[in-house]
Amino acid sequence: MQIFEKRKGYFMKKEVLDLVTEKTKELIAAPTCSREAKEAAQSFLDAVGTEKEAEAAKAYIAELEEDIVPIDGLISLAESETGARIFGADHAKTVAAHGREIKAAGARYCDCPACAAVEAILARKDEILA
Repeated sequence: MQIFEKRKGYFMKKEVLDLVTEKTKELIAAPTCSREAKEAAQSFLDAVGTEKEAEAAKAYIAELEEDIVPIDGLISLAESETGARIFGADHAKTVAAHGREIKAAGARYCDCPACAAVEAILARKDEILA
């Protein structure tokens, strides 16, 4: 039997809500999380259990889809002058090499703490927005 959380007309499986809440907290704590993603994450958490939850979930998912870094984007950034400024010249080479390595292993996205949390949340997108 599946357990659903009923919150003012909005249903989400308890398992999904628990996972999204856990990953959202990880995202907020991640040093690589953007300000916009942190704000959307906190807005979602604040809305859980209220009549604004479904609306906040939609906005949250939209922000996460914009923020997750595709692996090719990470590699391109790390190999660019901008990447050298962001990461430092030596570390940028390490980031690019790591990106190529995880891409070869099948990764679709950056595996930094923020992107990893976002990927886990987006994997349940259909259930979150149902």
